[in-house]
Amino acid sequence: MPDAARPPRHVLILGGTTEARRLAAALVPGAAGPPEPGQAPATALRVTTSLAGRVAAPRLPVGEVRIGGFGGPEGLARWLREHAVDALIDATHPFAGTISFSAARAAATAHVPLLALRRPGWVPEPGDDWHQVTSLDEAAAALPDLGSRVFLTTGRMGLAHFAHLTDPWFLVRSVDAPEPPHPPRMEVLLDRGPFTLEGERALLRAHRIDVLVTKDSGAAATAAKLTAAREAGIPVVVVRRPPVPDGVPVAANPAEAVEWIRAVTAPLSARPVHTEPIGFPHPFH
Repeated sequence: MPDAARPPRHVLILGGTTEARRLAAALVPGAAGPPEPGQAPATALRVTTSLAGRVAAPRLPVGEVRIGGFGGPEGLARWLREHAVDALIDATHPFAGTISFSAARAAATAHVPLLALRRPGWVPEPGDDWHQVTSLDEAAAALPDLGSRVFLTTGRMGLAHFAHLTDPWFLVRSVDAPEPPHPPRMEVLLDRGPFTLEGERALLRAHRIDVLVTKDSGAAATAAKLTAAREAGIPVVVVRRPPVPDGVPVAANPAEAVEWIRAVTAPLSARPVHTEPIGFPHPFH
């Protein structure tokens, strides 16, 4: 079919993050406002964002939206084929490891180019007292030696890993209310970022926090707690993020992802020459 007569290229974004929403806005013509002088208008694309449905009131992106799972990698591969997806973007949370590996398997099965959009992780600064671990279980094991009043910001889904700790008191911050099992001595703070440095300072003082537990999400909207902990001399248990599946190219921001999408969805005659297999360029590593 000639490119002029072809339906718009279809991009599926596995979303739920700020980066996913920004990417959708950059891809949907007109969503980010008119182009700057001298800037080419956005290429017509069909953009669908898929949300897991774990948050009661998610912030919806522009473009088409679907909510719910796919039924594993086989179900996702089937969806990619049935909806003629030309490019798949894994812009899920850095700790959503299961969907990332499902996306890699599905993309390979359906022969759809896949890109991971991952914001850079946090980097310790002078004065930080970080204790890096590889799992929530390791984080829980580290707590008895570090403090007794814990500010836990790892999300409501992982509280079971701390449920056996009966001595520490936990302040748990999450978007939605957690469900059991969870630590017996716990107060829940329902809130959504971005958070200010002054607000985080006040929270640590008011609750007499002496240890912070966080995942290395790398989000600027939630980084103020790290600065507040550094200022207060509070140790921080940082759960390292899981790796991106082998062979999947990575973009550090939506602008890089847009460039990659334009490369893989461009007409064949307009595509640059790559040393990678056709259809799976790896411009970003």
